[in-house]
Amino acid sequence: MLNPELLIRKGLPKGHFKDRIVRWILGATTYAIVIIAALLFLKIIKDGAPVIFTSKAPFVNFEFLLDKNETLHVFDDAQGVRHQLPASAYNDYLKGHNGVPIYNQQTFSYSGGGIVGPIVGTALLTIGSMVLALFFGVCAAIYLSEYAKQSPFIHAVRLAILNLAGIPSIVFGLFGFSVFVLAVPVITSAPSDRSWLTIPLFIGDMVVSFQGWNSSLIAGCATLACMILPVIITASEESLRAVPQGFRDASLAMGATRWQTIRTCVLPFSLPGILTSSLLAITRVAGETAPIMFTAAVAAKDDLPWESLANPWDLLSSQVQALPYHIYTLAARIPSSEYTQRAQYGSVFVFILLVMSLSVGSMLLRAKLRSRLKW
Repeated sequence: MLNPELLIRKGLPKGHFKDRIVRWILGATTYAIVIIAALLFLKIIKDGAPVIFTSKAPFVNFEFLLDKNETLHVFDDAQGVRHQLPASAYNDYLKGHNGVPIYNQQTFSYSGGGIVGPIVGTALLTIGSMVLALFFGVCAAIYLSEYAKQSPFIHAVRLAILNLAGIPSIVFGLFGFSVFVLAVPVITSAPSDRSWLTIPLFIGDMVVSFQGWNSSLIAGCATLACMILPVIITASEESLRAVPQGFRDASLAMGATRWQTIRTCVLPFSLPGILTSSLLAITRVAGETAPIMFTAAVAAKDDLPWESLANPWDLLSSQVQALPYHIYTLAARIPSSEYTQRAQYGSVFVFILLVMSLSVGSMLLRAKLRSRLKW
């Protein structure tokens, strides 16, 4: 009869060797990913940080952060001094040096001035889409988790939501263009020529016109909200289901209604999980280019979104700049040069800082809520 201890000892060296190989492969893969990510961030920091930070007080290039985007003019004066001036400063230079010749003049679109317009546009699109997605996503999750009965139809709805999460963003961009930009109904007294249906309201000249919102901030926010709804709904539903059933039973036993139970005993304890899903959504929304290209973004804009508006509501119908689209324009539509690369890496660096700030803010809020809610 074979000794079990002998068999175990005989199998140890071979199994131990295989275990080491697997561990080395997994470790090498993990560290390779970390190294690639680190090299990418180091490249962005190396080329982008000098654009934002300076060696002289106040040590931050506020002009790049707070000025509007303009065309960059590069030229030599009569003394051979090379100038790099945005369009507004270039016009002032010409007025102050009337008749003085300039040499070797070059212009670089979107490479002068600052990026306050894209920063503001990105923030508005992110905040607006998150408000819409969280409202409709949490409402849908509450219904699916607390009200809907298990049936083939509900299972099909959940499957459809999961499938929507894998649709490419360009498809959502085309959807937003065809629905929110061209077809969604609006109440107006002057319907557009492209309106495919008008329904009179019998209140003066007011009609419901299916003509869309045109390319605007609200159309971009709605498109981005649709894109991240699957993530919000799925994560929110899982967070609601993670709350112990005893909380619901105790509340109902004390005479509370279903909605009172959800509002006071379920939602507060599921908020940390809902905020976790919002972290993933923020990073995706802020970095998307294709959806806003069709629905909201414009490459150049002289005014900030709230400037030159008759009333605050016009902000929703105005086009905006956005950092992802601005970076795409600089990288893909403008001939590459040392001046455009400076604007590219500076914009990418600011964009990463903006996304990190939004993510860190959400993480701190989630941690604060988790510290208050324990069971």
